[in-house]
Amino acid sequence: MATVLPLPKYHQIYLVLREQLHEGRFAQGLPSEMVLSKDFGAGRVTVRRALEQLANEGLIVRRAGRGTHPAPAVPVTAAGKSQAARRNGSKGMSGLLENIVSMSLRTSVKVIEVRTIHASHAVAEALQIPFGAMVQKAVRRRSSKLGPVSHITTYVPDELARRFGRKDLLRKPILRLIEETGVEMGRARQTVSARQADASVARELDVAVGTALLAVHRLVFDVNERPVQWLHGLYRPDRYEYQMDVSQVGSVDARISVKESLSE
Repeated sequence: MATVLPLPKYHQIYLVLREQLHEGRFAQGLPSEMVLSKDFGAGRVTVRRALEQLANEGLIVRRAGRGTHPAPAVPVTAAGKSQAARRNGSKGMSGLLENIVSMSLRTSVKVIEVRTIHASHAVAEALQIPFGAMVQKAVRRRSSKLGPVSHITTYVPDELARRFGRKDLLRKPILRLIEETGVEMGRARQTVSARQADASVARELDVAVGTALLAVHRLVFDVNERPVQWLHGLYRPDRYEYQMDVSQVGSVDARISVKESLSE
């Protein structure tokens, strides 16, 4: 019998506030705990825990008597940029994208569906292609030693995806397959929210219908700012963790990890 995995209220508040911070809101400061409690329909202790998590990640600064504000930007020196470039390397994927590939290699994959479809308005807008253009839709489930972790749907322009199929998706992470077509990966834009599992997703992830899941939308660009993949992922929060360190505006060190044993 599947176990219900509720997403804690404080974490829901944390996700919403984090996204609003990334959108540039709260330039004059965040609302008080009392106002946030009313807005989210939660107790002040719950709101305070969400704010503490944001503060621990360096996203906000809290000062007694002065309120809560977004963390200030830290100037970047030329030396700092040079060091970052050396760490990341000049070619291939780096940062979060490399971390995603690394995590994929530590999990097993089940390919649920692969087919070529006409791009919907939403897919076409995201990938910056004409409405109705051909794209590959791939639906996969990834699992760790503990069991199912994620239910992932990806959309890739047909000009790239026609070079790989179901067998290739069983062997390698899709980002590697795209890279092997000659694409040089650039950046990714990602949002994280929450969604309840419907019947089909609940069955694949071995959870109850209605279970709260982490919902990730990720748009991947090449170095020429061309979208090459649009991903919709649903993740079990007890087996998937997203960590992010923000040191300055425009410089984000993000990592994901998957639990592989009960001791982790």
